[in-house]
Parts: sequence; structure tokens; C-alpha cells
Amino acid sequence: MVEETDPVPDPFGRAILEVHRDEWDEPLYQCGDGYRREHPIEAFYFSGFDPDGRPGHRWLLEGLDLDGPVLDMGAGAGRHTLYLQERTETVAIEPSEHLVTTMRERGVADARRGDMFALSEGFGRDRFRSAFAIGTQLGLAGSMDGLRAFLSDIAHVTDPDGRAVLDCYDPESEGASGMLGFRADPTPGLAHRVMHFEYEGDVGPTLHFRLFGPDRLREACVGTRWTVADVRYGDEGVHYRAALGKP
Repeated sequence: MVEETDPVPDPFGRAILEVHRDEWDEPLYQCGDGYRREHPIEAFYFSGFDPDGRPGHRWLLEGLDLDGPVLDMGAGAGRHTLYLQERTETVAIEPSEHLVTTMRERGVADARRGDMFALSEGFGRDRFRSAFAIGTQLGLAGSMDGLRAFLSDIAHVTDPDGRAVLDCYDPESEGASGMLGFRADPTPGLAHRVMHFEYEGDVGPTLHFRLFGPDRLREACVGTRWTVADVRYGDEGVHYRAALGKP
């Protein structure tokens, strides 16, 4: 059992740390709309990074520039960073102390507690060549204005030739409305998702994700120095990744 270190309950981070330490007693549940389902921790966070066997992993590397430092935003258990740090300087940030501890125990060389929506508070201008956020936490930007501010923040901490890779769910894709916690929006290319995590009776805060379709991401890039260079969808057709560059 991991002792709680944060004033805000962190069932998500605590469950991942306990899986890493082989102290996992109960499932981690993802909850919304009166339903809950087991969240596949080992498959999502401990399956390793395999660019030779998984096209999505290979495409992530193609979207980054490994000739300079890389920032992994919302790094989870550190599976991307563990691969990248063998090839270039990589900094991993997470707001959860449990996840920072998990990454350090797994061998991440530079794991820090940090907020991906306050990058300029922790890093100077041009600190990185590339930055990425994989896990759809982009939706926690909350609004189009929040998304623009986030993109501007990434532009500030990446150099003039910087690259970025982000992912999200496309609310206009077939099957999007079937996601747990989905909330429709009358504006094209936008929707909401409201959910929380539960673990061993510990209930986490409500997470309100704003879902941005690729066209909305392109719109938000205007005035931020970024352009969307490419978009790739996953096999299920709802999740997509976008590669960004500075022209």
C-alpha cells in the first residue's frame, strides 16, 4: 500500500505505482455516466515502446527531432522517455508525485513534477528541440483559448526549428459518442468528456476533457508559430495524433 502524499486524491497515479511495485490489489476503474470499467494499466503504461513493431510508435519518432532535447509532457510511467533518453536528453514531467516516483524507480533519468499547462514557469525559452504529449491530456486545456495558450507555451520552450506531437479524440469520428463520459457540443469539431478514476475506494477529482478535432487544432495554431504538418488516426478511427512544426 502506497501512502498518499498529495492533498488531492490520486487514485490513477497510486494504482500505477502499486502495479510497478507489484503491490496491486484491485483494479483501477474509469468512471462516468454512472458506469465504470477497468482501466488496462499494464497494457497502456508498461507494454514498452516498440517503433519497429508498432506504427504509432514509429510515427511518433518521425514527428520529433532527436538532435536536441525532448520534453515528454504527461509522461505516465515513462515508457516513451525510457526509450528516448538512450538517444537524446529527455525530460519527463507529471503533476502526480506517484507517477514521478514510478518513473524514477523505473530508471527515468530526469523525471520532474510539473504542469504541462504551465511550461514557461519551469523552463526557459528554446529549452527543447521537441515536445510531445501522448495520452489525450491535451483535452485538459479546457477550451479553445486554453488550447491556444498551451500551444504558445510549447512554442516558447522549443527552439525556432521545434517540433511537437499531440494526440486527442476527434468528436466527429464515428464511434466518438460511445466513449465513456462523452458530451456532445453543437459547435463542429468540439465535444466534452467527463470522467474520474477510482482505486481501492479512493475517488479522484472529476476530469473535464475538451475534445478538439484536427480542424480545431489547426485553428488554434494560428498565431502560435505552429502549423499542423500531419494527422494520423488510430485503427479505431476516433483517436488521432498530430505532428506540429514551425514553418
